Amino acid sequence: MNSDLRTWHAHAKINLALHVTGKRPDGYHLIESLAVFTRFGDRVEIERADSDGFSVSGKYASAVPLDGGNLAVKARDALRQEAGLQHAPPVVIRLEKNLPVASGVGGGSSDAAAVLRGLVRTWGLDIGGVDLARIGLSLGADVPMCLAAKPLIARGVGDELSVVPDFPALGLVLVNPGVAVSTAEIFTALSRRDNDGLPPLPRSFDFHSVRNWLEITRNDLEPAARAIQPAIGKALSVLNRAGAGFARMSGSGATCFGLFETGNVAKRAAVDIRSRHPDWFVAATRSMTSEADRDGQD
Repeated sequence: MNSDLRTWHAHAKINLALHVTGKRPDGYHLIESLAVFTRFGDRVEIERADSDGFSVSGKYASAVPLDGGNLAVKARDALRQEAGLQHAPPVVIRLEKNLPVASGVGGGSSDAAAVLRGLVRTWGLDIGGVDLARIGLSLGADVPMCLAAKPLIARGVGDELSVVPDFPALGLVLVNPGVAVSTAEIFTALSRRDNDGLPPLPRSFDFHSVRNWLEITRNDLEPAARAIQPAIGKALSVLNRAGAGFARMSGSGATCFGLFETGNVAKRAAVDIRSRHPDWFVAATRSMTSEADRDGQD
Protein backbone atom coordinates (compact mmCIF):
# COMPACT_ATOMS: atom_id res chain seq x y z
CA MET A 1 0.00 0.00 0.00
CA ASN A 2 1.19 3.51 -0.77
CA SER A 3 2.74 4.99 2.37
CA ASP A 4 1.07 8.31 1.56
CA LEU A 5 -2.38 6.72 1.81
CA ARG A 6 -4.21 7.40 5.07
CA THR A 7 -7.73 6.74 6.29
CA TRP A 8 -9.70 9.24 8.35
CA HIS A 9 -12.88 8.65 10.28
CA ALA A 10 -15.98 10.78 9.62
CA HIS A 11 -18.03 10.13 12.74
CA ALA A 12 -21.83 10.35 12.79
CA LYS A 13 -23.05 13.32 14.86
CA ILE A 14 -25.93 12.57 17.22
CA ASN A 15 -27.89 15.44 18.77
CA LEU A 16 -28.90 13.92 22.10
CA ALA A 17 -30.87 17.10 22.79
CA LEU A 18 -31.55 20.05 20.49
CA HIS A 19 -33.35 23.20 21.65
CA VAL A 20 -34.18 25.98 19.17
CA THR A 21 -33.78 29.23 21.12
CA GLY A 22 -34.17 31.98 18.52
CA LYS A 23 -33.64 33.19 14.99
CA ARG A 24 -31.14 35.74 13.72
CA PRO A 25 -32.10 38.52 11.28
CA ASP A 26 -30.13 36.70 8.55
CA GLY A 27 -32.44 33.69 8.89
CA TYR A 28 -30.10 31.35 10.77
CA HIS A 29 -31.66 29.66 13.77
CA LEU A 30 -30.05 29.75 17.20
CA ILE A 31 -29.71 26.43 18.98
CA GLU A 32 -28.45 24.77 22.12
CA SER A 33 -27.54 21.14 21.62
CA LEU A 34 -25.72 18.35 23.42
CA ALA A 35 -24.06 16.35 20.66
CA VAL A 36 -21.94 13.21 20.68
CA PHE A 37 -20.09 11.44 17.88
CA THR A 38 -20.20 7.73 17.18
CA ARG A 39 -17.48 5.32 16.19
CA PHE A 40 -19.65 4.29 13.25
CA GLY A 41 -19.60 6.63 10.28
CA ASP A 42 -18.11 7.33 6.88
CA ARG A 43 -14.43 6.88 6.01
CA VAL A 44 -12.17 9.10 3.96
CA GLU A 45 -8.97 8.01 2.21
CA ILE A 46 -6.52 10.69 1.10
CA GLU A 47 -3.51 10.08 -1.13
CA ARG A 48 -1.07 12.37 -2.91
CA ALA A 49 -1.46 12.15 -6.69
CA ASP A 50 -0.50 13.76 -10.00
CA SER A 51 -3.97 15.28 -10.33
CA ASP A 52 -7.00 15.76 -8.10
CA GLY A 53 -9.54 12.96 -7.92
CA PHE A 54 -12.70 12.23 -5.96
CA SER A 55 -14.69 9.02 -5.79
CA VAL A 56 -17.41 7.57 -3.60
CA SER A 57 -18.13 3.97 -2.62
CA GLY A 58 -20.31 2.35 0.00
CA LYS A 59 -23.99 1.62 0.52
CA TYR A 60 -25.15 5.21 0.08
CA ALA A 61 -22.74 6.26 -2.68
CA SER A 62 -25.48 6.71 -5.27
CA ALA A 63 -27.03 9.57 -3.28
CA VAL A 64 -23.79 11.58 -3.13
CA PRO A 65 -22.77 14.20 -5.74
CA LEU A 66 -19.34 13.67 -7.27
CA ASP A 67 -18.71 17.28 -8.25
CA GLY A 68 -18.09 20.56 -6.45
CA GLY A 69 -21.48 20.24 -4.78
CA ASN A 70 -20.02 17.66 -2.39
CA LEU A 71 -18.88 19.06 0.94
CA ALA A 72 -15.75 16.92 0.87
CA VAL A 73 -14.69 18.56 -2.40
CA LYS A 74 -15.65 21.99 -1.07
CA ALA A 75 -13.48 21.32 1.99
CA ARG A 76 -10.46 20.47 -0.18
CA ASP A 77 -10.91 23.60 -2.27
CA ALA A 78 -11.46 25.89 0.73
CA LEU A 79 -8.35 24.61 2.52
CA ARG A 80 -6.29 24.88 -0.67
CA GLN A 81 -7.39 28.49 -1.09
CA GLU A 82 -6.36 29.20 2.51
CA ALA A 83 -2.99 27.46 2.21
CA GLY A 84 -2.04 28.53 -1.31
CA LEU A 85 -1.58 26.29 -4.33
CA GLN A 86 2.14 25.78 -3.71
CA HIS A 87 1.38 24.21 -0.32
CA ALA A 88 -1.59 22.13 -1.46
CA PRO A 89 -0.60 19.72 -4.25
CA PRO A 90 -3.08 17.38 -5.95
CA VAL A 91 -4.70 14.60 -3.93
CA VAL A 92 -7.10 11.76 -4.55
CA ILE A 93 -9.96 11.61 -2.04
CA ARG A 94 -12.01 8.44 -1.69
CA LEU A 95 -15.17 8.60 0.39
CA GLU A 96 -16.79 5.45 1.77
CA LYS A 97 -20.41 6.50 2.37
CA ASN A 98 -21.86 4.37 5.15
CA LEU A 99 -24.32 6.95 6.54
CA PRO A 100 -27.64 7.77 4.91
CA VAL A 101 -27.77 11.15 3.16
CA ALA A 102 -29.90 14.00 4.56
CA SER A 103 -30.53 11.97 7.69
CA GLY A 104 -29.81 14.28 10.64
CA VAL A 105 -26.45 12.81 11.65
CA GLY A 106 -24.16 15.36 10.00
CA GLY A 107 -22.72 12.95 7.45
CA GLY A 108 -21.70 15.53 4.85
CA SER A 109 -20.36 17.89 7.50
CA SER A 110 -18.38 15.08 9.12
CA ASP A 111 -16.99 14.09 5.71
CA ALA A 112 -15.85 17.69 5.22
CA ALA A 113 -14.28 17.74 8.69
CA ALA A 114 -12.40 14.50 8.00
CA VAL A 115 -11.08 15.93 4.73
CA LEU A 116 -9.94 19.12 6.47
CA ARG A 117 -8.16 17.19 9.25
CA GLY A 118 -6.67 14.74 6.77
CA LEU A 119 -5.39 17.36 4.36
CA VAL A 120 -3.79 19.41 7.13
CA ARG A 121 -1.75 16.29 7.93
CA THR A 122 -1.20 15.22 4.30
CA TRP A 123 -0.11 18.69 3.19
CA GLY A 124 1.85 19.36 6.38
CA LEU A 125 0.04 22.65 6.99
CA ASP A 126 0.54 24.84 10.04
CA ILE A 127 -3.14 25.64 10.56
CA GLY A 128 -4.51 25.64 14.10
CA GLY A 129 -7.90 24.59 15.37
CA VAL A 130 -9.34 28.10 15.42
CA ASP A 131 -8.52 28.73 11.76
CA LEU A 132 -9.68 25.27 10.77
CA ALA A 133 -13.01 25.86 12.53
CA ARG A 134 -13.34 29.18 10.67
CA ILE A 135 -12.84 27.42 7.34
CA GLY A 136 -15.26 24.71 8.45
CA LEU A 137 -17.95 27.23 9.36
CA SER A 138 -17.74 28.67 5.84
CA LEU A 139 -18.77 25.22 4.59
CA GLY A 140 -21.67 24.66 7.00
CA ALA A 141 -22.82 25.31 10.55
CA ASP A 142 -22.21 21.68 11.62
CA VAL A 143 -18.62 21.41 10.36
CA PRO A 144 -16.90 23.05 13.38
CA MET A 145 -18.52 20.61 15.81
CA CYS A 146 -17.64 17.70 13.51
CA LEU A 147 -14.03 18.91 13.58
CA ALA A 148 -14.12 18.67 17.37
CA ALA A 149 -15.84 15.25 17.28
CA LYS A 150 -16.15 15.01 21.06
CA PRO A 151 -19.12 15.31 23.43
CA LEU A 152 -19.97 19.01 23.36
CA ILE A 153 -22.56 21.70 23.86
CA ALA A 154 -23.15 23.71 20.70
CA ARG A 155 -24.75 27.15 20.87
CA GLY A 156 -25.31 30.02 18.47
CA VAL A 157 -25.81 28.62 14.99
CA GLY A 158 -23.79 25.61 16.09
CA ASP A 159 -20.44 27.39 16.06
CA GLU A 160 -20.04 28.20 19.77
CA LEU A 161 -18.66 24.97 21.18
CA SER A 162 -17.90 23.78 24.71
CA VAL A 163 -16.44 20.29 25.08
CA VAL A 164 -18.09 18.34 27.92
CA PRO A 165 -15.38 16.71 30.07
CA ASP A 166 -15.71 13.23 31.57
CA PHE A 167 -18.60 12.26 29.30
CA PRO A 168 -18.89 8.46 29.00
CA ALA A 169 -19.20 6.26 25.94
CA LEU A 170 -22.87 5.47 25.32
CA GLY A 171 -24.31 2.35 23.73
CA LEU A 172 -26.45 3.51 20.81
CA VAL A 173 -28.56 2.04 18.04
CA LEU A 174 -29.13 4.30 15.05
CA VAL A 175 -32.21 3.68 12.92
CA ASN A 176 -33.36 5.38 9.74
CA PRO A 177 -36.57 4.17 8.06
CA GLY A 178 -35.20 4.99 4.62
CA VAL A 179 -36.56 8.51 4.19
CA ALA A 180 -34.68 11.76 3.60
CA VAL A 181 -35.83 14.92 5.37
CA SER A 182 -35.20 18.51 4.29
CA THR A 183 -33.68 20.51 7.15
CA ALA A 184 -34.97 23.76 5.66
CA GLU A 185 -38.50 22.35 5.44
CA ILE A 186 -38.39 21.28 9.09
CA PHE A 187 -37.23 24.69 10.31
CA THR A 188 -39.90 26.39 8.23
CA ALA A 189 -42.57 24.22 9.85
CA LEU A 190 -41.57 25.04 13.44
CA SER A 191 -44.46 26.33 15.55
CA ARG A 192 -42.12 28.47 17.68
CA ARG A 193 -38.46 29.40 17.70
CA ASP A 194 -37.98 31.07 21.11
CA ASN A 195 -37.81 27.98 23.31
CA ASP A 196 -35.94 27.58 26.58
CA GLY A 197 -32.28 26.56 26.45
CA LEU A 198 -30.83 23.35 27.82
CA PRO A 199 -31.07 22.64 31.56
CA PRO A 200 -27.81 22.36 33.54
CA LEU A 201 -25.89 19.17 32.88
CA PRO A 202 -25.69 16.47 35.58
CA ARG A 203 -22.88 16.82 38.11
CA SER A 204 -21.56 13.43 37.08
CA PHE A 205 -22.21 11.22 34.08
CA ASP A 206 -23.27 7.63 33.72
CA PHE A 207 -25.99 5.87 31.73
CA HIS A 208 -28.69 6.68 34.28
CA SER A 209 -27.81 10.34 34.84
CA VAL A 210 -27.61 10.95 31.09
CA ARG A 211 -30.95 9.23 30.49
CA ASN A 212 -32.63 11.12 33.33
CA TRP A 213 -31.26 14.41 31.99
CA LEU A 214 -32.48 13.61 28.48
CA GLU A 215 -35.98 13.09 29.87
CA ILE A 216 -36.19 16.82 30.72
CA THR A 217 -34.81 17.97 27.36
CA ARG A 218 -36.21 18.03 23.82
CA ASN A 219 -35.47 17.94 20.16
CA ASP A 220 -37.52 20.94 19.08
CA LEU A 221 -37.36 19.77 15.45
CA GLU A 222 -38.95 16.40 16.16
CA PRO A 223 -42.66 17.35 16.24
CA ALA A 224 -42.44 19.12 12.86
CA ALA A 225 -40.38 16.30 11.37
CA ARG A 226 -42.81 13.63 12.57
CA ALA A 227 -45.73 15.56 11.08
CA ILE A 228 -43.97 15.77 7.72
CA GLN A 229 -42.58 12.23 7.79
CA PRO A 230 -44.65 9.85 9.98
CA ALA A 231 -42.11 7.05 9.48
CA ILE A 232 -40.00 8.80 12.15
CA GLY A 233 -42.64 7.95 14.76
CA LYS A 234 -42.52 4.32 13.67
CA ALA A 235 -38.73 4.24 14.01
CA LEU A 236 -38.98 5.60 17.56
CA SER A 237 -41.61 2.99 18.44
CA VAL A 238 -39.38 0.23 17.09
CA LEU A 239 -36.45 1.42 19.23
CA ASN A 240 -38.62 1.53 22.33
CA ARG A 241 -39.96 -1.96 21.68
CA ALA A 242 -36.37 -3.17 21.31
CA GLY A 243 -35.65 -2.07 24.86
CA ALA A 244 -34.06 1.35 24.45
CA GLY A 245 -33.70 3.21 27.72
CA PHE A 246 -34.40 6.39 25.79
CA ALA A 247 -35.20 7.13 22.13
CA ARG A 248 -35.25 10.38 20.18
CA MET A 249 -34.77 11.77 16.69
CA SER A 250 -31.33 13.23 15.92
CA GLY A 251 -30.96 16.63 14.29
CA SER A 252 -33.63 17.29 11.70
CA GLY A 253 -34.18 13.56 11.12
CA ALA A 254 -35.05 11.09 9.98
CA THR A 255 -32.38 9.10 11.85
CA CYS A 256 -33.39 8.21 15.41
CA PHE A 257 -31.22 6.90 18.21
CA GLY A 258 -31.88 4.53 21.06
CA LEU A 259 -29.80 4.67 24.23
CA PHE A 260 -28.77 1.30 25.68
CA GLU A 261 -26.96 0.51 28.91
CA THR A 262 -24.18 -1.51 27.27
CA GLY A 263 -22.76 -1.98 23.81
CA ASN A 264 -23.70 -5.68 23.80
CA VAL A 265 -27.35 -4.89 24.58
CA ALA A 266 -27.30 -2.36 21.75
CA LYS A 267 -25.89 -4.97 19.35
CA ARG A 268 -28.63 -7.46 20.23
CA ALA A 269 -31.30 -4.80 19.77
CA ALA A 270 -29.87 -3.88 16.37
CA VAL A 271 -29.95 -7.50 15.22
CA ASP A 272 -33.61 -7.73 16.26
CA ILE A 273 -34.58 -4.48 14.53
CA ARG A 274 -32.69 -5.40 11.37
CA SER A 275 -34.46 -8.76 11.18
CA ARG A 276 -37.84 -7.02 11.35
CA HIS A 277 -36.94 -4.13 9.02
CA PRO A 278 -34.26 -5.38 6.62
CA ASP A 279 -34.70 -2.36 4.33
CA TRP A 280 -33.93 0.17 7.10
CA PHE A 281 -30.56 1.62 8.04
CA VAL A 282 -29.68 0.09 11.43
CA ALA A 283 -26.33 0.41 13.20
CA ALA A 284 -25.21 -0.47 16.71
CA THR A 285 -22.33 1.70 17.86
CA ARG A 286 -20.78 3.53 20.78
CA SER A 287 -20.23 7.23 21.21
CA MET A 288 -16.78 8.74 21.59
CA THR A 289 -15.71 9.81 25.07
CA SER A 290 -14.37 13.23 25.91
CA GLU A 291 -10.85 11.81 25.90
CA ALA A 292 -11.12 9.80 22.66
CA ASP A 293 -8.62 10.41 19.88
CA ARG A 294 -10.89 11.27 17.01
CA ASP A 295 -7.94 11.54 14.62
CA GLY A 296 -7.07 7.86 14.95
CA GLN A 297 -6.18 6.36 11.59
CA ASP A 298 -6.84 2.80 10.52
